Amino acid sequence: MITSMQNPLVKHVVALRQKKRRDEAREFVAEGWRSAGEALTRGARIKQVIYCPGQVHARDGVLLEDFRRRGVPLEEVEARVLRKMSTAEEPQGVLLLVEQGQFSPEDLRLAPGGLLLVVDGIQDPGNLGTIIRTALAAGVSRFCLTRGTVDIYNPKVVRGTMGALFSAVFLQGLEAGEVLGFCREESLPVLVADVKGRSLYSETKMPWPSALVVGNEGAGPAPAFKEQAYARVAIPMAGGVESLNVAIAAGIMLFEIVRQRKYAF
Repeated sequence: MITSMQNPLVKHVVALRQKKRRDEAREFVAEGWRSAGEALTRGARIKQVIYCPGQVHARDGVLLEDFRRRGVPLEEVEARVLRKMSTAEEPQGVLLLVEQGQFSPEDLRLAPGGLLLVVDGIQDPGNLGTIIRTALAAGVSRFCLTRGTVDIYNPKVVRGTMGALFSAVFLQGLEAGEVLGFCREESLPVLVADVKGRSLYSETKMPWPSALVVGNEGAGPAPAFKEQAYARVAIPMAGGVESLNVAIAAGIMLFEIVRQRKYAF
């Protein structure tokens, strides 16, 4: 059992809070028993499980046995050491070291009824985590993240996805031109979420497959996306409300797209 704050593994996990160190190690940290279960179910490449024996309940013990049977290294730590390693206000007793996904443009290719979600300049980790989780619930698992968007492996993003990240296929750090070039190559019409656009509900017929761009919380999508959009789409709103939180807006649009797809195929 690890009892020292100076242990190399403890220092390594703490260092992974920095994007530079995550990129160098090609690893990230996932926290909590729910994330641990999702990582196992969704086939994440888990390099190590770190847990506090005093915070293991019966069902958690079953999960640890599953990890052990699959040959995943397990490491026990004291509660105070786990708190040092954790970024959560209330650590749940387990951390995972997970290998980052390695994807190429070919991995983003869509089925006939597929949708590529482009996340442009979203800076709030909670928003990005919620968008990824909601997208997966809507059947969307392929993403492009532009430069300026928060790192998908940021601890708050990982926590916000609640395990959905392990099923995401994505490229990040792209320029708008690179995303648009990919969409042209794949013959994907680009729809851009824009409060000044036409109603997604009643004035837009979704093309399939396609790409949907959701933009920065304050500035919205980059001008390049608006200029080259197949359509600029909006959510019809009443009561004098001008805009919604970007994660909420993305969720509403994604499920409207799911509804339209149901009747398109």
